[in-house]
Amino acid sequence: MIRILIIEDEEPIRRVLVRILTEEDQQYEITEAIDGKKGLNLLEKETFDLVLCDIKMPNMDGIEVLQKANSKKISTPFIMLTGHGNVETAVEAMKLGAYDFISKPPDLNRLLTAVRHALENKSLRNENKKLKREVAQKFRIIGESKAVKEMREMISKVAITDARILITGENGTGKELVAHQLHQQSNRSSNNFIEVNCAAIPSELIESELFGHVKGAFTSAAKDRSGKFEAANMGTLFLDEIADMSLAAQAKVLRALQEQKIQRVGNEKDISVDVRVIAATNKDLKQEILEGRFREDLYHRLAVIMIHVPSLSSRKQDIPILTEYFVSLISKEQGIEKKIFTKEALEKLNKYPWTGNIRELRNVIERLMILGDNPVSAENIIQFAPK
Repeated sequence: MIRILIIEDEEPIRRVLVRILTEEDQQYEITEAIDGKKGLNLLEKETFDLVLCDIKMPNMDGIEVLQKANSKKISTPFIMLTGHGNVETAVEAMKLGAYDFISKPPDLNRLLTAVRHALENKSLRNENKKLKREVAQKFRIIGESKAVKEMREMISKVAITDARILITGENGTGKELVAHQLHQQSNRSSNNFIEVNCAAIPSELIESELFGHVKGAFTSAAKDRSGKFEAANMGTLFLDEIADMSLAAQAKVLRALQEQKIQRVGNEKDISVDVRVIAATNKDLKQEILEGRFREDLYHRLAVIMIHVPSLSSRKQDIPILTEYFVSLISKEQGIEKKIFTKEALEKLNKYPWTGNIRELRNVIERLMILGDNPVSAENIIQFAPK
């Protein structure tokens, strides 16, 4: 059932609203409140899908109900009911987050359209919240070792700033997880997170990928195309494997960071962008600078704050936690039965060097989930883990 709360002090208006809504859809369950205080009390105690709230009421008016609902983190959408001459107040309610307002006496079609749209909007917002929770779950940083706790604390401190961050660490340690966490905890989290793997893009195409191009800029440029900087505008751009970027592209990235402006390949027109750049590398950039493969000025622009992701071999106490996490994740993804790992099996896992870090551990757990016994034994580890 879809639950709708009507907060209205005039009984004839309540009767009209109830009749219109119940005749429209038998799945609407209507609850009535005769003033703002009673309506707010119901909102605090029960869950509703929509509120129809009069603006002008005794004891507590509709604007105050909306303000108090906001302060109590009640996310139910509001449609405000307003008499003639109260349109300015209704506009104020919209600024406070009301979904819409309806003049009294209510027009049947206008009311039903507003109700349907508000409920659809609520459904979309709930779906977005669900997707965000799934993304947050996917990019969790798992572990309780000292190194992981310190890294999570650092992320919490710097995520809310716009400081540029350089993430370092070996392949497979989870540098991309850190980048996602920085974005999710930032003030830019409602905007795009755009990821570019600089090592996977040919050097002759990296500039077009980052900055876009205009038609005819090169042989295969059949039409104008925006780049990743524009796609990440007001959000976060994650440049993974930054050390593999060509020197020419590095020069353009430096300019973009300095001036917050880019130029598409084949065009000299400046495009303003507001992007937070996070970079990552598994290489020693200072050594790359000495050998002439990386610009020192770009390094200093990127490395305002540095976060190092520890290798799995330096945080082996996290292996049991990571194993349990991957078992649950793989079981859900593959639709297969969860398996238990014996104490001896976990001890065997702990003895491996894990040169491929967490990525390698996940692959081994997936292999054991498919091919191993239940419970997974030490013999299974010897059979299926890295030699």
